[in-house]
Amino acid sequence: MPSTTAPAATAALAHADDLAAFVAASPSSFHAAAEVASRLESAGFTRLDEAAGWPAPAGGKFVVVRDGAAIAWVVPPSATAATGVRIFGAHSDSPGFKLKPKPTTGKLGWLQAGVEIYGGPLLNSWLDRELRLAGRLVLDDGTSVLASTGALLRLPQLAIHLDREANDHLALDKQSQTQPVWGLGAADSADILGELAREAGVDAARIRGYDIVTADSAAGATFGLDDVFFASGRLDDLASVHAGLVALERAAEGHDAEHIAMLAVFDHEEVGSGTRSGAAGPFLSDVLERLWLSLGADREQQLRALASSWCVSSDVGHSVHPNYAEKHDPVVQPVLGSGPILKINANQRYATDAAGAAAWNGWCAAAGVTSQEFVSNNAVPCGSTIGPITATRLGIRTVDVGIPILSMHSARELAGVSDLWDLARVAETYFRG
Repeated sequence: MPSTTAPAATAALAHADDLAAFVAASPSSFHAAAEVASRLESAGFTRLDEAAGWPAPAGGKFVVVRDGAAIAWVVPPSATAATGVRIFGAHSDSPGFKLKPKPTTGKLGWLQAGVEIYGGPLLNSWLDRELRLAGRLVLDDGTSVLASTGALLRLPQLAIHLDREANDHLALDKQSQTQPVWGLGAADSADILGELAREAGVDAARIRGYDIVTADSAAGATFGLDDVFFASGRLDDLASVHAGLVALERAAEGHDAEHIAMLAVFDHEEVGSGTRSGAAGPFLSDVLERLWLSLGADREQQLRALASSWCVSSDVGHSVHPNYAEKHDPVVQPVLGSGPILKINANQRYATDAAGAAAWNGWCAAAGVTSQEFVSNNAVPCGSTIGPITATRLGIRTVDVGIPILSMHSARELAGVSDLWDLARVAETYFRG
């Protein structure tokens, strides 16, 4: 890769391979949260149950899962009731489609799946791809099981012969033209939930509820000159989740900083975060309160700890696109392969301010990583992240960062291999403090 040493390039490619495996294991937010917990348990973290008592945390490593969200933290032996936290925040969900009630549909001899659009997917990008189903099934005894299929569905595009203007404009009807096919036959003779139950090893008759989404089944891959590119589904925002996970795994060994290192992975960012497992919900504040209470903190000490804490909100941002330069700021133009990005917005769609920018640039310098800035073209407003939500709910100092990508919200997005690795390196430096 350009401007990197051979060892750095090797490490970056190994990181991309690990990310590809992580994405493959995380076809839904529930799988992503479970994979984070599984990897951390293998690294010596203790899995906690929210309904049970929590142990005294000093010198401990812990992880807790709430639905499709996970929070993990490492407490130094010297922690006190007023010790602050350094949170690396990201989200586990991605735009796509979600199974509706009565999902087994079809007509004209085709089996189809009834789906509802989740978030803001780039609809055309989902055409002519082999798709998986994945998520959780809730059974008659209240237990939840993870379920996923292999390649099962496809949204076939109409042939050019039947739509001669398809190359001039293609707009899909969000109801009638987004229902994927998954087999042949009559709908009353098939059961798509039964397919998921079979893969999960449970009786379909026991299913009482489900949260099931689609995911691109293709594996992530590096390509391009010197393998500078990495393409995969769900980089928004599993690239950040994976970077924070790798960083916490590495920083947990002998963690003796003056703060608690924490990874916070939220669900439902793509639909506003307003759920019990989203950033606008109580999950993070619940964990922080229980953590500080177990350290003996009173309310004043908890507020002191919050005042000394930081949150790095990590999500993807837009790289300058060579075919659509007019959509970007004419001066500030981040590009793949030139480092992670600091996200800035005058209207506080991102939480970055001068103090956050200074802190981020300091962590990047300490990690030996070059950072880029991102700001939107004034005529093309940006989206938002978990950053402003976290800052508003907790009053915690927050900075918005990420990596630049192309094809955001596509079924398959494009990142720079070196940026992925650099983000993890900065996150580790941030955790180590």
